Amino acid sequence: MIPVKNAAEIVKMREAGKALKEVFGVVAPLIAPGLTTMELNAEIEKKISSLGATAPCKGYMGYPAAACISIDDVVVHGIPSLRRLAEGEIVSVDIVLKLNGYCADATRTYAVGKISEEKQRLIDVTRRCFYNGVAKLRAGARLGDAQSAIQMTAELAGYGVVRAMAGHGIGRSMHEDPSVENYGRPGTGVLLKAGMCLAVEPMITMGTWKVKIDDDGWTCRTTDGSPAAHYENTVLITSDGCEILTE
Repeated sequence: MIPVKNAAEIVKMREAGKALKEVFGVVAPLIAPGLTTMELNAEIEKKISSLGATAPCKGYMGYPAAACISIDDVVVHGIPSLRRLAEGEIVSVDIVLKLNGYCADATRTYAVGKISEEKQRLIDVTRRCFYNGVAKLRAGARLGDAQSAIQMTAELAGYGVVRAMAGHGIGRSMHEDPSVENYGRPGTGVLLKAGMCLAVEPMITMGTWKVKIDDDGWTCRTTDGSPAAHYENTVLITSDGCEILTE
């Protein structure tokens, strides 16, 4: 059963979303060549703690860090390490926090120094996938409407749409029903209701949509080594559209 938040729960979801926005305010200025992903994770964890929140990713099924930090061909779930960011790379930072019992989830892909026009276009189109998708979200619509819009935006731009990973419902837990795919057909899928909260997260590649998991059991990367971008927000379904809680 897909949870529908009541008025009190929606207040808490908004508070969690606002807190996560503050965390990303710390992240953006730090992104630069030479920074290790472990150093970035430490700053994220420190900021989350300062807000009175927790990081549900840390310890989840053994995951060791507060954030997933994914470079270039890593789509998602990159584990922070002593790896240093290098000029020309792109890095996706995926953060979940929990505040007063409710979660918010968002991802941003950043340029490390000066990047190629091709990589910047990938970032821009991935953001457009998100906005074109959420433009279809409202009570009474089908989830497939948004999923199809994401897919069409990416594929018309010549990009791959990752199928092995998806968005999800969110609330008391960081992963709730339904699964929010980044591909689909209009008029199909879950009937949306006001009060549902979703983490919508296009994961788009410059090449193949196919991915593989590294031996660490987490790191998900493109099979052809092509760069990937990721853009995510937590959204609240309303009667006439949706409210983006983490932006």
